[in-house]
Amino acid sequence: MSTLGYLAASVPPRLASAGSAVAIPILAVQQMDDVGLGGALVAVSLGPSVLAAPFVGAALDRTRHPGILIAGSGFLTAVAFAVTAFLGQIALPVVFVFLALAGAVAPFYLGGLSSFVAEAIPDQRRAFAYDALSYNMSAVAGPALVAVTALFFPAQAALGGLAVAAVLGALSTVAIGLRSHGAAGVSVGRSVIDGLGHILGHRPLAVVTGASTLSQVGQGGLAVAAVALSLERTGAPSDGALLVTSFAIGSLVGALCETVRPTRARPPAVMMVGFFVTGLFTVAAALDLGTAWTVVAIGLSGVFTASATTAMLHLRNHLSPPRLKSQVFTVGAGLRTSAAAAGAALAGSMTGPNGGLTVAGIGLIWVVSAGLMIAYPAIAKNSEQLPVDSNRLDA
Repeated sequence: MSTLGYLAASVPPRLASAGSAVAIPILAVQQMDDVGLGGALVAVSLGPSVLAAPFVGAALDRTRHPGILIAGSGFLTAVAFAVTAFLGQIALPVVFVFLALAGAVAPFYLGGLSSFVAEAIPDQRRAFAYDALSYNMSAVAGPALVAVTALFFPAQAALGGLAVAAVLGALSTVAIGLRSHGAAGVSVGRSVIDGLGHILGHRPLAVVTGASTLSQVGQGGLAVAAVALSLERTGAPSDGALLVTSFAIGSLVGALCETVRPTRARPPAVMMVGFFVTGLFTVAAALDLGTAWTVVAIGLSGVFTASATTAMLHLRNHLSPPRLKSQVFTVGAGLRTSAAAAGAALAGSMTGPNGGLTVAGIGLIWVVSAGLMIAYPAIAKNSEQLPVDSNRLDA
């Protein structure tokens, strides 16, 4: 499995997922004149992820053919988006069911696929830098594809394009060939219990999971906070898109830098510094020093998320025994997705008359996330200097 092969398999389905969060609300307005319905449809497409994640991870850890399961999730996602494109023409409950199905299989190509990236690239720091790049490329390209398509065609065409992307990712996953983690023989129930027990009971992993999950509350609330800030400063809510785009571009630049020259400092320290600096720049963006200042500060805050994400993925891999690896990745990704949704809801409740305070609050959440990394055990920090041997973690 090559680097390009992994990106070809991971970017399209993640792009489709990111783009759907933009395309579905547009479609709901165009077809049903109901933006609230759009929000409900997006929520149902995300909600099942965290519930399904442990079972998805257990299935990937046990199967001899993980590529088939991940490819199948891409095909199911494509079908769900294709069905959703007919919103207003078919029964609404049918659309909800198919989007819920898409949400349930999303952990396969999100955290699940991430658990195999270390097999593609021998240098694990660079491997997870490419995985972070995959997420960032998807986060930028998905909404951009929808935005460009929506300029010339109805939202149905955008969802059709996202469905095609999911299919391309599925075909690429079959082509690259993924090796089994070799945990067959363990029941799914036992595997799920062992996986959740390891995530909660292994202190270093619990700290990493807690800090990375909390950080997503901040990232998830950024878009809402950006709109609130734009309303306060310029009176134009559309200016919030400029801030979100700046953050996304900064994250993409940071991810590209990580793939070229991965940070070699200890991963726990990289996570802590990355979260702290992201929070610091976000708080700085809340200062009323002009639009240019706000855009640049938000962009710089995005740059430092890439190194933190790369370090987090590396630690997940390092702290996971092979028989539970996919579970650790899928559950972690599910928690982060749910935290992002909670962050958006929290930012919406905080907006009020002062968008600057909302943005500053988002930044403080990142700072608190950095503070949680202080709890990472000193012994575990020292072990980061040793070669990774995941089998030793079963003890």
